[in-house]
Amino acid sequence: MNNHKMKNRLLSRNIFTVLIYRLGIVMLAYSICRIAFYVFNRNMFPDPGFAGFLNIMKGGLLFDISAVIYVNILFIFLHIIPLDIRYNRVYQKVAGYLFYLTNFIALAANNADFIYYRFVDKRATADILGTFKNEDNIVKLFFEFQIDYWPLVLFTFLLFFLIIFLYRRVRPVKPEPSNLIVYHLLNLVFAALFAGLTVAGARGGVRHSTRPITISNATRYVMNPRQVPIVLNTPFSLIRTFGKKTLVRYDFYSRDELAAVFDPHYGPRPGDTLRKDNVVIIILESFAREYIGSLNRDLDGGDYRGYTPFIDSLLNVSLSFDVSIANGKKSIEAMPSIFASIPSLETPYTISHYANNRIKGLPALLSEKGYYSAFFHGAPNGSMGFDSFARLAGFDDYFGLDQYPDRNDFDGIWGVWDEPFLKFFGGKLNEFSEPFLASVFTVSSHHPFEVPEQYQGRFRKGPAPITEVVGYTDYALREFFKKVETAPWFRNTLFIITADHTNELIHKEYLNNFGSYSIPVIFYKSGSELQGMKKKIAQQIDIMPTVLNYLGYDGEYIAFGNDLFDDSAVSFAFNTAGSTYHLYMDDHLLEMVDTKPAALYNYRDDRFLESNLLGKRPEIQPAMEKLLKAVIQSYNSRMLDNRLTPESE
Repeated sequence: MNNHKMKNRLLSRNIFTVLIYRLGIVMLAYSICRIAFYVFNRNMFPDPGFAGFLNIMKGGLLFDISAVIYVNILFIFLHIIPLDIRYNRVYQKVAGYLFYLTNFIALAANNADFIYYRFVDKRATADILGTFKNEDNIVKLFFEFQIDYWPLVLFTFLLFFLIIFLYRRVRPVKPEPSNLIVYHLLNLVFAALFAGLTVAGARGGVRHSTRPITISNATRYVMNPRQVPIVLNTPFSLIRTFGKKTLVRYDFYSRDELAAVFDPHYGPRPGDTLRKDNVVIIILESFAREYIGSLNRDLDGGDYRGYTPFIDSLLNVSLSFDVSIANGKKSIEAMPSIFASIPSLETPYTISHYANNRIKGLPALLSEKGYYSAFFHGAPNGSMGFDSFARLAGFDDYFGLDQYPDRNDFDGIWGVWDEPFLKFFGGKLNEFSEPFLASVFTVSSHHPFEVPEQYQGRFRKGPAPITEVVGYTDYALREFFKKVETAPWFRNTLFIITADHTNELIHKEYLNNFGSYSIPVIFYKSGSELQGMKKKIAQQIDIMPTVLNYLGYDGEYIAFGNDLFDDSAVSFAFNTAGSTYHLYMDDHLLEMVDTKPAALYNYRDDRFLESNLLGKRPEIQPAMEKLLKAVIQSYNSRMLDNRLTPESE
C-alpha cells in the first residue's frame, strides 16, 4: 500500500465518528473564543486565577455543547439518518456548506459580542434584535466597527480558516459490510443513540427534576457572578432567550417624577448599628395560606381547622400579616423575589433575557458585614437551577442531595423527605459560626402528594390530595424546631417562614387572582415583640428590605419590595399573570392589561371578586394606576439597562 492510500485510510472514518469529529471542531472553536473573549475584556472581570479559569472553561463546555447542537441540528440529522445516501459526494458537499454557513454565522455573532459586551455588561440576548431595529445607519455602523476592531475581525477569519482546514481533513467512507441485516440494525441503533444524546446535550442533562439549562446556570462555574459572561457563549444566550417576551421601555414619568412615586433604590442609613442576628428563611413548597387554620378563622362559618397544627401554634408567638402575597406562580420566581427582592413581571426572571444582569442579593449584602450564608434544597443538585441562582445571589455554600449523607431518604422523585432533610438542616446550623444567613426550601408538599410509608394515615386528609402532605411538612417543621430550640444560636435568630407559591386550592374564596396568590409570610424570634397580626400587605420581595432594616444594615441596595416594619411606607404588593398586572393596595386589587386598567375589586368585602368597581372608586383607582405604572416603568427600565445595583445608577 503506498503512502497516499495509507494517508487516505487514516483520514477516512465511519460516519458517526466523523460527525463527532466535526462537532468537536466547533467545540474547539468555542473554547478558543472563550479564552479570547476573556483576554479581550479582561479588565472588566475579577481575576479568576488559573484554577478558577479552568473551572470556567470546564463549565463553558456544557453551554457550548447545547449551542453547537442547536446550531447544527439539521447537520446532525443529515449524518444520522440510516440511509447510505449519507456517503454520496454531492450530499456530503451540501452538508459541508450547511456546516460552514450555520457555524460561521453563530461564531460571528459570538465574536461580535466581544465588543457589544462592553456596552451592556452582559452577553447579548434576543432583545438585541429590537435594540437595533430602528437604526437607520446600521450598515454604516457595521463597517465602522469592522475597521475600528480589525484585530477581532482578523481573529474571526483565522478561526473560520482553521475550521475549514480541520473539517476537510476527515471524511466519511461507506463501509462494505459482510452482513447487511446487522449493518442496517446497527445504523438504526446508532441513529437512536445519537438522537437521545442530542436531546440530552441541548437540554444540558436529562434528570427528572432538572430544567433545561438557561443563562443563569452559568453561575455554578464561577466564584464571582461578574465572571458569568465568560462561561456563556452568545449563540446559546440568543437561542435560550428567543421567543421569550422582552420588556417594553415605558416613559409614563420623568426620572424625578418616577423617583417620587416609586424608587427601589434604598439609601444608606447612617447611625444604624448592625445587630448581627442570625437569619433563617424557610421556604415551604406549594404552601398556600388557605391550608393554615389560624389564618382563615372566617372559613366554613368559623369552623375551619386547616392542616398545620404546628404552624398554628407558632403563629401565637409570631408576627404575620392580614394579607400576604406571592410575587409569582413558580418556584423559580420565588428565589429572586425572596433573596434579591426582584419580582418576575411577565417572564420568570431566572429564565428571562436579564438573568445575567448584575445583582446584589441578601446573602451578598450580608457577606459584606461578616455573615456566612448557605442554601439548602433536598432535590438533586441543579434542580430548578436553584444552585445557580443561590450563587448569583451571593450564598457561600449550597447543600443539596449530593451533600446529603443518606440516599435512603430520597423520595424517588423530587428529593429528600422533609423530616430528615430539615433535621439535616438543623444539624448543619449547629455547626455554623455566627452570624449566619441560612435558608431551606422544602420538597415534600408536591405532586404526587405522598408521605413516607411510616406516616401513612397519620395526617388529616381533606378535599384536595395536597392536604395530607401539608400535614407531613408541618410535622417536619415541628421536629426541626424541637431539634434547634435548645441550640445556643436559637434565641439570637430571626426566622422567616413563607412559601414559593400556592397549589391546589379548595375554597371559592381562594379561587381568584387574590386568593390564588395568597401565601404565608411569618416572622418569628424567640422572646421578641414580633407577635400578632399586622394590618399590612406583605409580599415575598418585602423579605429582603425588611430583614436588612431589622438588622440595621447601613448600606445602599436595590429592592423592589417594602420594609414591612416601616409603618410610614405605603403598603402594597404586585405580580403578573401573563400580560395582566395586579396591584394589591388599600383593600383593593387593580388589574391592568398592557398598562390599561381592566378591573378593580375590593378583595376584603368581595371575597369572590365578582363586582368590578372600575371607574367607581375615584378616591383609590387613580392612585393605584399611578403606582402600578411607576412600578412597571422602574422595573422595565432597570432590567433593560442592567441597573440592579447601586453602583450601576
